[in-house]
Amino acid sequence: MAFDIKINKVGQSKINQLDFDNIPLGTSFTDHMFICDYENGEWVNPRIEPLRPIPTHPAAMALHYGQAIFEGMKAYKDPNGTPMLFRPEHNAKRLNLSADRMGMPHFPEDLFVEGLRELVSLERQWIPPQQGSALYLRPFMYADEPFIGMRAATHFKFIIMASPSGPFFSKRIKLWAENYFIRAAHGGTGEAKAAGNYAAAIRPTELAKSKGYDQVLWLDAAEHKYIQEVGTMNIFFKINGEFITPELDGSVLHGITRLSVIELLRHLGFKVTERKITIQEIIEASENKTLEEAFGTGTAVGIAYIQEIGLEGGAIHVSDESPVGLKVNDTLNAIKTGLQKDEFGWMNKVEKELV
Repeated sequence: MAFDIKINKVGQSKINQLDFDNIPLGTSFTDHMFICDYENGEWVNPRIEPLRPIPTHPAAMALHYGQAIFEGMKAYKDPNGTPMLFRPEHNAKRLNLSADRMGMPHFPEDLFVEGLRELVSLERQWIPPQQGSALYLRPFMYADEPFIGMRAATHFKFIIMASPSGPFFSKRIKLWAENYFIRAAHGGTGEAKAAGNYAAAIRPTELAKSKGYDQVLWLDAAEHKYIQEVGTMNIFFKINGEFITPELDGSVLHGITRLSVIELLRHLGFKVTERKITIQEIIEASENKTLEEAFGTGTAVGIAYIQEIGLEGGAIHVSDESPVGLKVNDTLNAIKTGLQKDEFGWMNKVEKELV
C-alpha cells in the first residue's frame, strides 16, 4: 500500500559536522524525522520534517501517566551502498504488542515500514561505513494530549528519528545478578517496550556499575530465582552443548535479535531450548565445567559476550572465549551488510533514493 508521505527537506544538511570515526553515543542525530498524528480515532498527516524540538503542553499525558513506548533498530549498507533494514516488520508488530499493553492505539504496520524506508532513503548518507557501526533508528509513540486525569489518552504522536552509532560493547562484559530490585512481574509490563520499564532500571544499573559491572541480570520478581533478561539484552547460555534462553512468559521482551539468533543457531545445528532457567543452575553448570559460554543479544549491542556474573557472596566465571557467539555475531553482521547471502529473507533493501 502506498502512502502520501509529505517530505519537507532541510535547506542545509549538518552531516559535515559528524566525525564518522568518532561517533558520540546517542547525541548525534540526522537532519530529519518522520511524524504522524493520532486524532479523532485515526492516524493522519504522515510526513518527514527537519528534526527539531516539538512543542509539548505541560499537561501532556505521557509526562504524567507514562503512555510512551518505543522500538530500536538499525539501518546498514551493502557493498553497493544500498541501505538495508533488518526485519522491520517484526519491530512494527512488537510496537503494537507494546501499544496493546499500554492502552494505546495500533500504528499501521505497513505505514511503520514505509515511514522507515522513506526516512532511511533520505538519510542514507548518515549510515556510517565503519565495521560495527550503523544508523540507529528510534520509532516511538507517546500521548501528547493535554489532560490531567487517569484515563487512556485520545491524541498521540508517532515519530521516527535516527542517530549514527558506533560499536556498542568492544569488550567482554560482566553482569550483576540483582536480588532486590525487579524489572518485571507476572501480569506487568515486562514484555512491552515501555519507557517506564527503563526508567525503573536506571538506579539498579547505576548501582551495578558502581560495583564494577556493566549491566544488570534481572531475576524474577517472586523468588529472585529465575533468570529473565539483561538490562538491554536477552540472554543465552550454552550448557553441555545446548543453548538455553529464558522463555517468553510475559515478563521477557520479544527480542528480534533473540528470535534471529534462535533461528540461526538451529540452522547451524545447535539445540536451542526456550525454558525457565534458574541462577542456581548457572552456578552449578559453572562449578561442574558444563557452562561453555553465554552472550546477550539486542539491537544496540548485537552480540555481547559475557565473561562473568556477579552475585552476593561471589561470582560466576562464565568463559574467556565465545566461539559460537563470535560465529553468530559475524554471520549476523555479514547478512546485515550484504556480505553473506540472506538465506532467511531477513533484509529489507531501500533501493529508492530521494533527491
